[in-house]
Amino acid sequence: MAEKTIGIIVGSLRKGSFSKKIANFLIGNAPEGCTLERIEIGDLALYNQDYDEGDSPASYAPFRNKVKSLDGVIFITPEYNRSVPGVLKNAIDVGSRPYGQNAWQGKPTLVISSSISNLSGFGANHHLRQSLVFLDMPVLQQPEVYLANVQNLFDDSGSLTNEDTANFLREVLDAYTKFVERY
Repeated sequence: MAEKTIGIIVGSLRKGSFSKKIANFLIGNAPEGCTLERIEIGDLALYNQDYDEGDSPASYAPFRNKVKSLDGVIFITPEYNRSVPGVLKNAIDVGSRPYGQNAWQGKPTLVISSSISNLSGFGANHHLRQSLVFLDMPVLQQPEVYLANVQNLFDDSGSLTNEDTANFLREVLDAYTKFVERY
């Protein structure tokens, strides 16, 4: 397999974010031939269509170019009010505009959601998938990844301590890597 670069977009800005901890676990367990790297979204100005007709914020072009350079994208999101956090939706909007210049198009995608409840981010996961369909991003359908009670999966240093979850996430990465190879 040719070396693949996969971007990880974390939908939480919180310093102690569980989504960031999940991302760190994935990066540390990247399959051979695959580089996983976090793509920062916290510095993106709020999207405004007026920017498409003039000067856009300085953070937009590097972000869009980075997305275009990726072989695939992993979204890791918590659930806010039965949907995705605003910062994640903003990043999706920034990358998809101006109209006709969608940086996300055709990028094979994995969606991981989590929650501190038993619902495991189900609403966020499926709201995100709706946007990804419109953006022409093929999404790995199986295995689906919903991590419930995520606060119980990590120790104080941020390390994943639940071996069943660790093994599952490694299996997901293997399935996703094979999915990326098809594109």
